[in-house]
Amino acid sequence: MKFKQKISGLFVLLLVASCATNPFTGSQTMALVSNDQLFPTAFQQYNQVLAENKVITGTSQSEMIKRVGQRISVSAERWLNANGYQGYLEGYKWEYNLIESDQVNAWCMPGGKIAFYTGILPIAENETAIAAIMGHEVAHALANHGQQRMSAAYIQQGIALAGNVLIEDNQTRDIFNQSYGIGTQVGVMLPFSRSHETEADKIGLILMAVAGYNPEEAANLWRRMDANSGGQAPPEFLSTHPANASRIENLTNLVPQAKSEAKKFGVSEFRSLGKY
Repeated sequence: MKFKQKISGLFVLLLVASCATNPFTGSQTMALVSNDQLFPTAFQQYNQVLAENKVITGTSQSEMIKRVGQRISVSAERWLNANGYQGYLEGYKWEYNLIESDQVNAWCMPGGKIAFYTGILPIAENETAIAAIMGHEVAHALANHGQQRMSAAYIQQGIALAGNVLIEDNQTRDIFNQSYGIGTQVGVMLPFSRSHETEADKIGLILMAVAGYNPEEAANLWRRMDANSGGQAPPEFLSTHPANASRIENLTNLVPQAKSEAKKFGVSEFRSLGKY
């Protein structure tokens, strides 16, 4: 019993001592891996991706990716500074690259390393939609979602290890391992991921609006994403992302808040869509 209590106490102490603050929500988040550890690894992985793929440079589209990225990163810094988080972006090394690939994807690594794949451009259709994607991906990094997912995975693995140590009966241990793996994935990790996506949508809308891009286009982008998927998405409860219909509704409802935030920074009119 004392051994079990020690393990439980260690987990509680670890969680309490390893927290960070999400500047956009004010909530405490898991941070078992510090940015000092995370950023160098992310930068190294990013450089490896660039080395292993064809990076598009010197084209109007690649320049657009850089232009939009710079505007979104400036928007983020303005918002953070205005809300009492000066210096929050210390250690970030922003970089924006367009990679030749049919993948319909874009991402931002911890520390501000961003990649867009050419496969997403036809669905985006315009610069404002690119800003919606950019804002969403940058939001993941700013809200430390990568850090939280790694922390959650460590806790998930730690509890599994503790269970295998504490459960002495082989049959009970086998049942625990089977139910724990499925249960934590469907009941904890996937909802955790979906909540990050919803949070990044909200933050991304604010960032794009403050940068001068009309947040109304984000819902239109996801309507096109939905059409492109051809209805092949898995059920929401088995997915890392919210259902497209839920996402579109949420983005539409968040537009007034994003526009209200933009007005605080003197932005009341937005750029044209910027079709390409």
